[in-house]
Amino acid sequence: MSPLPLSGRRALVLGASAGIGRATAIALAAQGAEIIALARRVERLEALLPELRAAGAPRATAVLQDLDDRAGLAEAVDGLLADGPIHVLIHNTGGPPGGPLLGVDGDVLATFFARHVLTAQLLCQRLVPGMAAEGFGRIVTVTSTSVYEPIPNLGASNTIRASVAGWAKSLASELPPGVTINNVLPGFTDTERLGSLAAGRAAKTGTSVDAVREAWLAQVPEGRLIQPEETAATIAFLCSPAASAIRGVSLAVDGGRLRGI
Repeated sequence: MSPLPLSGRRALVLGASAGIGRATAIALAAQGAEIIALARRVERLEALLPELRAAGAPRATAVLQDLDDRAGLAEAVDGLLADGPIHVLIHNTGGPPGGPLLGVDGDVLATFFARHVLTAQLLCQRLVPGMAAEGFGRIVTVTSTSVYEPIPNLGASNTIRASVAGWAKSLASELPPGVTINNVLPGFTDTERLGSLAAGRAAKTGTSVDAVREAWLAQVPEGRLIQPEETAATIAFLCSPAASAIRGVSLAVDGGRLRGI
């Protein structure tokens, strides 16, 4: 029997307790990777571990960590690296609250810039040397279609997501052969965060959550919310050996919502 695409590889998945992160951890497990699932919700992480093993992960580990605690994150990752290199990094974390950009406090922008960009920088500085030594590495950031087209009423998120994309594109030209970085841009995806954004939008506009969702879906040629598993399948492909020539790309998984070429 041929080995699975990620057999012998270790994958660190951030935000693994729910939504796209959870679906991605399961998809990578199905490719044979050892999964290190990192998140803040211990009960969900513990419930995920048997699912990862059932999906095909030879080993699954839970790491309880808040990304806003970068010193703690650095310590946790250094401990993981003591067991060997980590070959795959999925940088996935929640975005800022909705609202117009002029209404966002600077401290909020700073917090989310640190959570997204500074955390990614910290992780890559620690993980890339091991990837380079192994001749194989995959880094995928989960951002947003706002990288290409800013989304109304998500001013802070638009700003932070664009920063992540610029960081990743810059890094793409610096990584050694065999180590790639790409961005996956979810559209309207059926996750808890989307539900929270819909509820917030409905409250501000005096409409119903259903009306907000219908307005969003009117922009999507596919006519439905994207499922987390669909986005996870795209991420899993980018992490596979088959995607070795794809580097520095921002790939939308949005049902056709983006209008630009």
